Amino acid sequence: VQLQASGGGLVQAGGSLRLSCAASGRTFSRYCMGWFRQAPGKEREFVAAISWSGTTTNYADSVKGRFTISRDNAKNTVYLRMNSLKPEDTAVYYCTADPDYYGREPSGYDYWGQGTQVTVSS
Repeated sequence: VQLQASGGGLVQAGGSLRLSCAASGRTFSRYCMGWFRQAPGKEREFVAAISWSGTTTNYADSVKGRFTISRDNAKNTVYLRMNSLKPEDTAVYYCTADPDYYGREPSGYDYWGQGTQVTVSS
């Protein structure tokens, strides 16, 4: 499966962005999807994930209550709505896919898209 992330940009603290990740190549609805991020000099960290059905979601504590992951299987797209953004949310955001896994470990995902830069100014 090929993944294409978009929607990043520059936003002021307290603002919002919505990231999108369009998938192609195989049956999107059968894949669990996730978002990770990586800030300069830091390891890639888990942000959020969603089961293939969309009924189960998983969030990092640092984004819980501010970010929402969702999916539209008819459009082969997963979204990450980010509200109340903070400067520490600045990172390159990556979308991921896996047939079975929607956990917090990067090694659990088989497919990765290119990143999209999110910059939050103070």
